Amino acid sequence: MDLTAATRSLSSAVSAAARLLSARSGLLLRAGRDGLTVGGNDSERAVRLSGDATVHTDGEVLVPAGPLAETLRMLEDDLVRLVVEGSRLAVRVEGGRYALPLLNRELHPGLPDMPPKVSEVDGPALATALRTVAGTAAKDDALPMFTGVRVQTFSRELRLTASDRYRMAVATVPLRSAGEPIDALVPAGLLAETAKQARGTVGLHGDGTRFGLSWSGVAVTTAVLDAGFLSEKLIESSTVDTTVEVTADALAAAVRRVGVYADERRVLTLEVGDSHLRLASAKQDTGEAEETVKANVSGGRTSPSFQAKYLLDALQGFAGERIRLDIQPGLRACVIRAVDPGDVELTYYVMPMLPR
Repeated sequence: MDLTAATRSLSSAVSAAARLLSARSGLLLRAGRDGLTVGGNDSERAVRLSGDATVHTDGEVLVPAGPLAETLRMLEDDLVRLVVEGSRLAVRVEGGRYALPLLNRELHPGLPDMPPKVSEVDGPALATALRTVAGTAAKDDALPMFTGVRVQTFSRELRLTASDRYRMAVATVPLRSAGEPIDALVPAGLLAETAKQARGTVGLHGDGTRFGLSWSGVAVTTAVLDAGFLSEKLIESSTVDTTVEVTADALAAAVRRVGVYADERRVLTLEVGDSHLRLASAKQDTGEAEETVKANVSGGRTSPSFQAKYLLDALQGFAGERIRLDIQPGLRACVIRAVDPGDVELTYYVMPMLPR
């Protein structure tokens, strides 16, 4: 294999593939008359990116993903040449040569075909929804069923759901086209990274055992799990007795300040008044804090306590918006929604804590 490519675009493709795969994955480089394909498969997920290159000699090699991505990232030359030299892939620029070992191609499972495309969604809208929903999934692999995002498509709507058992986020995004329904549990980490990279219109792919996303020369697929257990219908939300409307940014800023004084559990209380929320926290060795935020209040005066981090995570998904808090008595979830939602409609459930 021998090719020349623009350093920046090649670096971007290799880095994207490396981030979407596991740290020790090999990266497959395939050069042919259609240009360069960069891809990998770590048994759980696969990624394929197409790019422009001047191919001098066709070929296919497998190299360590991390070192190649790091090497290309540090180069300042406009063009870079990749050429196989014996048992090495040489990365050549003017005045420099960096050689990576070729890995055994027989150990690579190859790049699977994409599942059929069943629908399309706006990329920026998908990214907006996933920034909040994927971040709500659990990070603990001991509970793998909570480390994913449930992806469902209906006639004209994409629904994304994730939970770590203490909170749940549900976002809906309009579909650009309707197709066969999808219902799959997709790794949240993969979706979060994909959301950072997606551009333009994003294709949704699925066949019951695999799920995929595609856009402008990029294709990502992953194995899926049964997602039926993850549903907002399992959360009690019919006993709301207090409704509060408040600006999300103002409430978030107050939570950050008052949260500094929270106890070891990082718990603060939202005391509901006639036309305000009073945030309060205290810790023996750091003192105490309270702050009042203007709000429209109706119904009762139920005043829940929350872990500051979880409440902040919820509010970040509503930055710049006015929100409604539907508060339930006892230890039932507080439901947060935008008063005037846009194309991405987000619902966030936060479980209260026992008061300090």
